[in-house]
Amino acid sequence: MKKPPVRMCIACRGAYEKKQMLRIVKDKDGNISLDFTGKKAGRGAYICDKPECIEKCVKNKILGRVFEQEISSEVYDAIKRQYADKQN
Repeated sequence: MKKPPVRMCIACRGAYEKKQMLRIVKDKDGNISLDFTGKKAGRGAYICDKPECIEKCVKNKILGRVFEQEISSEVYDAIKRQYADKQN
């Protein structure tokens, strides 16, 4: 039997099955968004599907280090909104 793919959370550094995590993707134009399908084209980073990890990502501006570019606060706000919309 094949093992499920495991990814590391960029916020808490925990390793979880890929299907339990949210993917944050940077497309070829440099736009960053949450990828709920896990199939969008671009460079991906994974984060736990927990509010604490989303808050830690925003507070510590982790995406800037992951994607090696300056990330505006509008992008972090958009990610928080997308996550909140998903929860509702």
